[in-house]
Amino acid sequence: MFDVSVILDSMLQHEAEIRKAIGQTFLMVGISVAAAILCGLPVGTLLFLCRKGQLYENRSLSWVLDGLVNIIRSFPFLLLVVFMIPLTRMIVGTAIGTLAASIPLSIVAIALYARQVEQALLDVPRGVMEAARSMGASKLEMIVKFLYVEARSGLVLGLTTSTISFISYSTVVGIVGGGGIGDFAIRYGYQRFETELMTGVIVLMIVLVQGIQFAGTTISRWLDKRS
Repeated sequence: MFDVSVILDSMLQHEAEIRKAIGQTFLMVGISVAAAILCGLPVGTLLFLCRKGQLYENRSLSWVLDGLVNIIRSFPFLLLVVFMIPLTRMIVGTAIGTLAASIPLSIVAIALYARQVEQALLDVPRGVMEAARSMGASKLEMIVKFLYVEARSGLVLGLTTSTISFISYSTVVGIVGGGGIGDFAIRYGYQRFETELMTGVIVLMIVLVQGIQFAGTTISRWLDKRS
């Protein structure tokens, strides 16, 4: 059994480093969430709309988008980080650091959330779009005022699930000096054999993930008109 007081003392001794690591994690995850919303939402919407029988049926575009999303999602993240170093250097001017690590993480975020968006939109009853069409809604109105409104609960829940995955992925970016709370746990807790410190950081990450899951689930239930 671990002594709670020893764990707390160990964490207090590294308070400054832990605060910095948490800030790095929030920065990486924040950029990834922004990329997921700004790019993943449109990509996922296109994946849905270009399917057979949907508003913008386009098999070629659907095949290309579906293939790209599948490739990115199936690519081992550690290898993706290394593979994208030239592109990362081109975008931010360096391949090392928290901002640089956010680039491959954002690419994965877009692919992950795009698939979540597609699934959420597939769960919307077909009658919703038919009702919108019968009321004379434009295509943009059908998407924004009907499709998104009906799928909003699933979209929030999908973003919650994706965000938790981003936190998990962020623990890998230490290979390019991305930092973060996961990298801190490995460097200080595992490599220096400070087991109590590593345990405390793990508990901290569990609390963070549980908080995000609780908030996302609560908002999703509040938005769900069926509940």
